[in-house]
Amino acid sequence: MRRVLACVVATLAFACGSGDAGYPGGGIVRGVNAEEAQITIEHSEIVGLMPAMTMSFDVAAPELLEGLGEGDYVEFHLVREGEAFVIDAISRPGGMGEAGSSGGGTVVQDELAGVDEPAPDFTLTDQDGNELSLSSLRGQPVLLDFIFTRCPGPCPVLTGIHRDVREGLDDDAKALVRSVSVSLDPAYDTPEVLRGYAEARRLDTTGWSFVTGPVEEVEVVVAAYGVGSVREPDGNIVHTLATFLIDADGNIAERYLGVRHAPETIRADVEALL
Repeated sequence: MRRVLACVVATLAFACGSGDAGYPGGGIVRGVNAEEAQITIEHSEIVGLMPAMTMSFDVAAPELLEGLGEGDYVEFHLVREGEAFVIDAISRPGGMGEAGSSGGGTVVQDELAGVDEPAPDFTLTDQDGNELSLSSLRGQPVLLDFIFTRCPGPCPVLTGIHRDVREGLDDDAKALVRSVSVSLDPAYDTPEVLRGYAEARRLDTTGWSFVTGPVEEVEVVVAAYGVGSVREPDGNIVHTLATFLIDADGNIAERYLGVRHAPETIRADVEALL
């Protein structure tokens, strides 16, 4: 059974202070992904930044995760890096876990669809009420991500990155590249709501589809890509913040986790496919 890795990235949307000196925090490790330099923490309130919740953060270096496992209590320090907050220091006080264990539990790896694998096909409905199948976009590079319109911060940042990717393409390239954003909250994110999300951000949706559908059908898509999502009691959806670059043959050419990837980097990968 596919295990969900909660992977929402803390962003500037949460900030209510300058944060020049960074922010200290503490909490229980709920997932570690050393390969992607990310850690998921059920943390207490980070004063001046965000309330208590389960979040996943990028770390400045994979070495910071050595020896950490699920259930460990950790203390950490966040600093601003571009549009995201990144952990630049982390420790396990006393080397003890939440139940007084010695720590070092099982490291949780994501099960995202991988590079060079065929991108799972799907058919959903876009913001204009039109049916869209991923397979219908064969012959064009596709930038695929997963968002929801009530996301408290990371999703709008990801959308902004992808807007910058598209805006940096020349007209010929832009006409050849498609972007698809799948809603993780289909019960709320109707086509009309998705259209409002795009309009509120003044996005040029030419070649950019925001798609939704019946809950059970969207869940199949989410599972196929390994983008786990869990709805918390407050309504927030904890999920893997992932982007897939799909080539013209329908295979995953690149995969990006979090919001640390510069638009220029993604754009260069897109242009390489052209």
